[in-house]
Amino acid sequence: MTSKKVIELFYDVVSPYSWLGFEVMCRYRHVWNIELKLRPAFLGGVMQGAGNKPPGLVPNKFLYMTKDLNRLSEYFGVPVQAPSDPFEAMFQKVGNSALHQDSGGTISLLSKANNLWRRIWSEDKDITAPASLSEAAMKAGLSDSEIKEVLKLSTSKEIKDKLKSTTQCALDHGAFGFPLVVCHVNGKPEVFFGSDRFELMAHCIGERWLGPQPDKPTAKL
Repeated sequence: MTSKKVIELFYDVVSPYSWLGFEVMCRYRHVWNIELKLRPAFLGGVMQGAGNKPPGLVPNKFLYMTKDLNRLSEYFGVPVQAPSDPFEAMFQKVGNSALHQDSGGTISLLSKANNLWRRIWSEDKDITAPASLSEAAMKAGLSDSEIKEVLKLSTSKEIKDKLKSTTQCALDHGAFGFPLVVCHVNGKPEVFFGSDRFELMAHCIGERWLGPQPDKPTAKL
């Protein structure tokens, strides 16, 4: 077997499209010959650094997004739906961004990120208050002592600096939003934005695209 291709996934749990990209890339970790590196970052910093406008500032874009999420939920098999105030969820309550920037490893990142996304984009719940974060961490399977340590780490300078560094790395790759997928092929980074470029990505890295749910019997052959 040839060496695994390194793929970096930059995301933020305040982005519903990041959730879709996250789920698909995690499903393909064991389908494609890849090493997936999760790179949680700060969407607000990327938007500002790239001079991009949030969907809430472009009325037609915002209306399209809220309708589009319903279609995408069924297609991707992810229970995403717009909260009561999507703009607030994405761009006003962003204090959680550092929560999953710890050294807990891939499984820890998978569990915490997934539960934070579910709280915002499926259950319409808060993710900024300590009690909310503790509940999300508990559902992710962390013990009381681990939860206390994670909450402490999330406000530390070390973790904030790491978040800032990862965000800048995304900007250096040309990010203007999330999710951002960087495939390292033959020493060259191939950059893909959004949750609708997986078929093209598969072509570029020499893998087969089997649809957003590759384990389903109806997956493309």
